[in-house]
Amino acid sequence: MEPIRQILSRTAVLPFTNIDTDQIIPARFLRTTTRDGLGQELFADWRRRPDGSEDPNFPLNRPEARGCKVLVADRNFGCGSSREHAPWALLDYGFRAVISTEIADIFRSNSLKNGLLPIVVDDDTARWLLEHPGAEVRIDLATTSLSLPNGTTVSFPIEAFARYCLINGIDELGYLLSKADQIGAYEQRNGR
Repeated sequence: MEPIRQILSRTAVLPFTNIDTDQIIPARFLRTTTRDGLGQELFADWRRRPDGSEDPNFPLNRPEARGCKVLVADRNFGCGSSREHAPWALLDYGFRAVISTEIADIFRSNSLKNGLLPIVVDDDTARWLLEHPGAEVRIDLATTSLSLPNGTTVSFPIEAFARYCLINGIDELGYLLSKADQIGAYEQRNGR
């Protein structure tokens, strides 16, 4: 995983509520066990017209949304099934963080384990972000803060262990492997 310390990016905004994981990555694209290429199918049913061409009205297809590393969505992002492919698709597309007032628990857990930072903010902050697509924000994981271009800085919650893993670019297995010498010494001391 790529470490996350700070993210400085413009925001891409999806002003929709209840974006579920089947909308993020439709089930027909779940036949793979790798992450590669899933970004091409991110929001496939919304991004494309029936003939396969891009829908120019979909927010992520607009030129100003290209290259954004931060996705802002309305309430209840990532609800639905527990598919790990949803954060994989967002990461493969280029997003490093998702901001909403409410992020589904399983989606949040899958995101943290795969290097995508889910940020829950208050209603006022979310409303400002939703009304200002393309705003350049700064996310500082060390201080767990989100800074807006209007001078507002807000804190966001994140579990200490998840924060440690994201900052160091490791998953849970990587954390355990980093402690292999200590685990070995413990086992040797205790006759295992």
